[in-house]
Amino acid sequence: MYTIHLHNLSFFSYHGLHDEERILGGWFNVSIDISTKNSGIINSIQDTINYVDAYTLVKSIMNTPTPLLETIACDIVYAIHQIDNRISAIKVTIHKLNPPIAQFSGDVGVSYHQEF
Repeated sequence: MYTIHLHNLSFFSYHGLHDEERILGGWFNVSIDISTKNSGIINSIQDTINYVDAYTLVKSIMNTPTPLLETIACDIVYAIHQIDNRISAIKVTIHKLNPPIAQFSGDVGVSYHQEF
């Protein structure tokens, strides 16, 4: 089994429940682990999951304003799963870097893990 990692992908997006988030936008970090049923030597991109294809899907989803991080995480998992039936599990973590919380320091986030 192999796991492909796409970590600390940065996006400026307009996700959130609050008007200011949908107007001003904010920074998000996305990390994804894609586990495959592949085993053995991989000599060709056809033998594995193309991380460029996965990134393209994530970028498209992150460019679509959505109120909840949980919805975004689910959308990413199911979109990536459509790439290849050899995918056995996907974990997505999304961090909102500047949440609209008074006197708050840090970030908030959500993770979603699905096995197939």
